[in-house]
Amino acid sequence: MSIPVIAFFNNRSGVGTSISMVYHLSWMFADRGLRVVATDLDPQVKLTGAFLDDDQLEGLLTDSGDPRTIFGALQPLKRGTGDIVEAHLEPIADNLVLIPGDMALSAFEEPLSTAWSSCMDREERSFRITSAFWRVMQKAGERHEADVIMVDLGPNLGAINRAAVIAADYVVFALGADLFSIQSLRILGPTLRRWCGEWQDRVTRNPVADLPLPTGRIAPLGYVMLLHALRLDRPVKPIERWIAEIPGAFAEAVLDQAPDPAVTLDTDPKCLARLKDYRSLLSLAQEAQKPMFFLRAADGALGAHSYAVSDAYRDFKAMASKIAAGAGLREMA
Repeated sequence: MSIPVIAFFNNRSGVGTSISMVYHLSWMFADRGLRVVATDLDPQVKLTGAFLDDDQLEGLLTDSGDPRTIFGALQPLKRGTGDIVEAHLEPIADNLVLIPGDMALSAFEEPLSTAWSSCMDREERSFRITSAFWRVMQKAGERHEADVIMVDLGPNLGAINRAAVIAADYVVFALGADLFSIQSLRILGPTLRRWCGEWQDRVTRNPVADLPLPTGRIAPLGYVMLLHALRLDRPVKPIERWIAEIPGAFAEAVLDQAPDPAVTLDTDPKCLARLKDYRSLLSLAQEAQKPMFFLRAADGALGAHSYAVSDAYRDFKAMASKIAAGAGLREMA
């Protein structure tokens, strides 16, 4: 039985980057007693940069030239000298480890693109390449005895994200209250369904009976609304229309269902959270190298900041509970 993989996706650079949901949710899950493997599959390595300081990042480089990153685990496969190797797990907390990202991962885009087509010809190496992310993460999860694997993706629809998404059991979407997020849903939804269908066609052609492959079921778990610079009880009027359109757009584009005009953001079960920007906490959290909801007075979280810390903890805990329930994870502490 495989370990559940949850991927976090958006198709527009900037949406969600100020909050880093994978970073904060990984910490929250770990704090609530779940064992977590956080995986950075974005060549921009923002998740890795959030977890590690410069000295730790430099320590991932080795004299052999094979970095202790996700790319290092893929090197023998990319070179054609072997299959994947065990990924380095960077310890973050008692229940939390990181598979560090790597800017060099972008070099794996072309082999993944070629392999996708060659899977149709029952080529073994192509199946090994296409399933590499999933197999690396599952092996890492087994070593860590993980309850869940969290995956950060870049804002694109390239071959890396396609391989990462078919490795996921669940997908969470980060959305802003704007026209561009609605447009991205209309692109992402049909694309994910197409990838899922195409992978199902390929799985039946796997020439190696004992080569484990992801199911590629890609179940949409829901979406998170990022309400930047807004009061949650009084949205700015020009964007109220976009907020009102999100539930219907998600149902139609992602779930492939007829939208229900009666469903609002407040009543939509697929709305996992409405998150504020927490901009006032961001710089403090980055300087302290900890999640916003773990900031203390010694970190500068004084006065109004201390209340914002409590709000952040409450909001991320509630979102983590919804995600855990939707993904069938064991009950959190």
